[in-house]
Amino acid sequence: MNSYSQQTIADATDLTAYNNALNLYNTKAYAAAQKTFESVLKKASTGSNLKADASYYDALCAVKLNQPDADSKILSFVEENPNSNKKNTAFFTVANYYFANKKAAYALKWFQKVAADELSKKDQKELNFKMGYCFLVTKNLTLAKARFLPLINDAKYGNDSRYYFGFISYKLEDYGVAESTLKEIADNESYRAEISYYLLDISFKAGKFERCIAVGLELLPTLDKKFTSDVSKIIGESYFNLKKYTEAIPYLKGYKGTKGKWNNTDFYQLGYAYYKQNDYETAINSFNKIIDEKNKVSQNAYYHLAECYINLDKKAAALNAFKSAAEMNFDKNIQEDAALSYAKLSYEEGNPFQPVSEVLQNYLKAYPKSKAYKEINELVVSSFLNQKNYEGALTFLSEKKSEENIALSLEVSFYRGIQLFNKNEYQDALSYFTEGKKSEYLEIKQKSHYWEAETTYRLENYREALAKFILLNSSLKLDRTDDFVFIDYNIGYSHFKLKEYEKAVAAFSKFLQNNALSDPIKYDALIRLGDSYFATTNYRDAITTYKIVSNHLNFGADYAAYQIAMSYGFIDDNEAKIVFLKKVLNEHQVSNLKDDALYQLGNTYSKLKDHKNAHIAYDRLVEKHPKSVFLSRSLLRQGLLYFNDNENMQSLMKYKDVAARFPNSPDALEAVANARNVYIEEGSLEDYVNWIATLKFINVTNSELDNTTFAIAEKKYITSKVGEEIIASLQKYLREFPEGLHQIKANYYLGDVFFKVKEFKKAITYYDFIINGDLSEYTEESLNKLSQIYLKEGNFNEALPLLDRLEQEAYVSENILFAQSNLMKGYYETEAYEPAIVYAKKILQRDKIDTTIENDAKTIIARSSIKTADFNTAEAYYSEIEKTANEELKAEALYYNAYFKNQQKEYEASNKVVQKLIAENATYKYWAVKSYVVMGKNYYGLDDVYQATFVLENVIKNFKEFKDIIQSAQIELDSIKKNEAKTNNSVTPEKQY
Repeated sequence: MNSYSQQTIADATDLTAYNNALNLYNTKAYAAAQKTFESVLKKASTGSNLKADASYYDALCAVKLNQPDADSKILSFVEENPNSNKKNTAFFTVANYYFANKKAAYALKWFQKVAADELSKKDQKELNFKMGYCFLVTKNLTLAKARFLPLINDAKYGNDSRYYFGFISYKLEDYGVAESTLKEIADNESYRAEISYYLLDISFKAGKFERCIAVGLELLPTLDKKFTSDVSKIIGESYFNLKKYTEAIPYLKGYKGTKGKWNNTDFYQLGYAYYKQNDYETAINSFNKIIDEKNKVSQNAYYHLAECYINLDKKAAALNAFKSAAEMNFDKNIQEDAALSYAKLSYEEGNPFQPVSEVLQNYLKAYPKSKAYKEINELVVSSFLNQKNYEGALTFLSEKKSEENIALSLEVSFYRGIQLFNKNEYQDALSYFTEGKKSEYLEIKQKSHYWEAETTYRLENYREALAKFILLNSSLKLDRTDDFVFIDYNIGYSHFKLKEYEKAVAAFSKFLQNNALSDPIKYDALIRLGDSYFATTNYRDAITTYKIVSNHLNFGADYAAYQIAMSYGFIDDNEAKIVFLKKVLNEHQVSNLKDDALYQLGNTYSKLKDHKNAHIAYDRLVEKHPKSVFLSRSLLRQGLLYFNDNENMQSLMKYKDVAARFPNSPDALEAVANARNVYIEEGSLEDYVNWIATLKFINVTNSELDNTTFAIAEKKYITSKVGEEIIASLQKYLREFPEGLHQIKANYYLGDVFFKVKEFKKAITYYDFIINGDLSEYTEESLNKLSQIYLKEGNFNEALPLLDRLEQEAYVSENILFAQSNLMKGYYETEAYEPAIVYAKKILQRDKIDTTIENDAKTIIARSSIKTADFNTAEAYYSEIEKTANEELKAEALYYNAYFKNQQKEYEASNKVVQKLIAENATYKYWAVKSYVVMGKNYYGLDDVYQATFVLENVIKNFKEFKDIIQSAQIELDSIKKNEAKTNNSVTPEKQY
C-alpha cells in the first residue's frame, strides 16, 4: 500500500498536482514545478507525506533556481520532517548541485551535513571524492588529502585521487610521497603536463640541478604556455646553483613571474648572474629593483650592487648600497666589510645623512678590533676639516690630547677664525686667530697674525690694528702673496683712520708698487693716497694721483674728479677747478656728488665775480636736488650775490626762503642777520621787526643764553665718555630752550648717544624729530641710524619708507648703498619680489661693490625669480652666485644648480652637483637634505629604483626637523613604490617611514 492510500477527493486532486509538478521538476522546469509544489504545500494536510514531499521538492527548486532563501527552505524541511528518509538525500542533492556549479565552499557546507553511513558504497566514494576536492579548492589541504587517500586504488576515482593526493603532498612539501605518487600516473594524458612540471620542481628542490636542466630542456618545447615560464625559471636557477651564470641568464630572463610580477629573489639571481659576468651595468638594473625588504637576499644584493657601482666608478651610489648592507646582520662578514666601505666612501664622497666624522667614529665603536682601526681614526679629523666643521674638529682634538693633536688644533683654530670672520662675527673670531698665532707652522702662524690684525681693524680698534700690521710687516718670512699682499694697504688704511696722513701716504705708495693688483683694489688705494695728499695740503700730488683714477670712468672716478677740482681750488687755479666740476656733472650720469659739484661750481663762479653762471649753478642745484644738504647754503649764497648786485628784493626773497624752509638752523639765523642788512639798506626797519616777530625761532634776548647753554652741552658730547652725563646735559638744553637755536643738533646728539649705548627705543624719538623736521646736515645720518634700528627689530613697515628717503636724499655713497641693499632685502622679506629685483639690479650697476653685497643682490634676484616662477633668470643668477659664494650661500646655489639640471632631465649631471654639495657644504643641512630629494628623483629618472627609494627613505627617517622636505620626499617615494608594485611582488606601496 502506498503512502497516499485512503485519499479524499481533495487529496486526489493535490496528488495529481504533485505528480504534475514532479514531472516538471524532472524535466528541469524548476520555476513552474516550484509554483505547483507551493500550491500543493498550501492545500496539503499538515503532517501528511504529501506536504513533506512537496516541501522537499520546493526546497530543491529553490536551490536549482539560486534563490536566496534556498538554504533556509532545506533547513526548514529537515526541521519539520526530522524522520524523513529524504533528509540525507536532500543534503547530498543540494551539495552535488553546488559542486556541479563550482561553488566549493557552499557544496562543502552541505556535504558535511550528509550522514555517510546512510549512503550506498558508491555514493560514499562520491562523497569522499567531492569533499576532498572541495577541501582542496578551499585550501584545507590536510583534510583534502585524507579524503583522497582511500580512493587511490578505486576504479572510478583512482587516477584523479592519486593525482590530487600527489599534488597536495607536493604543496605540503612532502616531496618523497608526492614524487612516488605522481610517478605512478605520469603517463596519464589528463595530467601529464602538470605532473611533468611538479616532478621537475621536486627534483629542483631536492638539489638535482643537472637532472632539472636535462629534463627541463627536453620539456620546454613541448609544454603548455602556462608552464613555460616556471620551467624556464627552474632551468635558470639550476644553472645558477651550478654557477653556470652565462647559461642561466636567458632562462632566468624567460621567467614571467607570478601574475606578471617578479620578487626580490628573482631580481637578485639575474643581477648576480650578470655580476659574475662582470656586466656591472646590467647587473645594477636587476639589483636596484630590490627594495622594501630586509633579509639575507637583500643584504647580499645590496653588497654586490655596491661593488657594481664601485667598478663603474659611481662611488656616491655605492655609498648608499654599502650602508643598506651594513645595516643588516644576516651575514656578519658582509656587514663588517660593508660598514668599512661605507665609512671610507663617506670620507671620500661626503655623507648627507650623518656627519662624516660621526660615521667614522661609529665604525670605530662598532669594530674596535678592526684591522682598519688606525686608518679610520686618522680620517676623523680630516673629515671635520673637509666638511668645514672646525668647531667639531677642535672638540675632537681636545678630547684626544697628544702633541700632534695640540699642534693640529692651533691650525684648526685659524680656520675657525676665518669662518667666523666671513660671517662678520669679528669679536668671536679674534680669540681663534690669537690661538692660531701659537702654531709652529709658519704659514698658519703668520696668517693668523694677519687676520688678527684685520679683525682688530674691523672692530675699529685702529691703533691696536696698526701695531699688529706693523709687527707682522717687520717679521714676515713668507712671500708677499695671498693675504700678505695687503699688509701695506691695511697699514695705510689704519694710518688714514687715525688721521696720520703722511704715514698713510708712505704705506699706500709702497702698496701701489705692486703691479699685479686688481683694478678695484688698485683704484681704491689710489683714491686713499690722493685723500692723504689732500689732507696734508699736498694738492699737486693729490691731483696727479686722483687723475689716474679719474681717467678711468669707473671705480670712484666721479669722486676723484671732484677731489681734483677741490685741489685746484686750494691752489687758486679756479678755471681748472671749474673744468673738473663740470666733468663730475657731465661725464657721470649716476653720481651722488652732483649737488656737491653744483654748490662748488656756484661758489667758484662767485669767487670769479661771474654772478650769472654762479646763479645758474645754484638754481640748477635748487631745481634738481631739492633735498640736498647744500640747498640752504646755496640760497644764502644767492641772497648775498643779489645783495652785492643791488638786487635787494631778490636777495630778501632768498633769505626769507631759507628762514621759512630751515627754521631753527644756523643757516636760518644767518639768513635773518643778512636780511636785516637788506632792510637797513632799504630803510625798512619796521618791516624787519614785523617779519622777525613771525619767526618762532628768533628770540633776541635769549639767544646768547641759548648759545651758551648749548655750547656746554656740546662740549660734553665731544669730550665726555660718560653717556649719562652727556644725555643729562643735552636734555637740560632742550627743556630750557624747547624752540632753541640748536634743537636740531641737540636732538641728533641725543639720538647718537642712545644709539651708541644700544638704547635704541630711546634713540627713535630724537631721530624722528630730525627726519620729520626741515632738511639739515643731520637728516641723512638720522635716516641711516633710524633705519638700522627698525631693521634690527625686523620692522620692515617702518624701515622701508625711511630707506626710500635715504636713497633719495643721501649724498654719502655708503649711505646710498646701505639704503639700496636694505630696500632690496626688505622688499624680499615682505614678499614684494618685483621691487626687490629692481633694487638688486641697481646695486649690480654700481661701479664698485663688495663681493658679499654683490652676492646678496644676485641672491635676491635669484630667490625672487624662483618665487615669481621666472626660472630662466633664477638659473642664470644662481650660476653666477655659485662662482663666488661661500658657506651656506654656496650650498643654496649648488642646490638650485642640481634642481635645474633635474628639471632639464640631465640626471647624471644633477647628481654630480649634489655630490659636490654634500662633499663641500654638508654642514648646511637644509640644502644638503633638499638636494638629496632631487638626487632621489634623478635616480628614478635613471631607472635606479634602489637608489631612488634608499635616498628618499633615509631623508624621511633622518631629518624630521625639515617638515617641508619630508613631505616632498614622501610624495615622491609613494609615487615610486606605487609604480614599482606593478612589477615587483616584494614592494608594499604607501609604507610610511
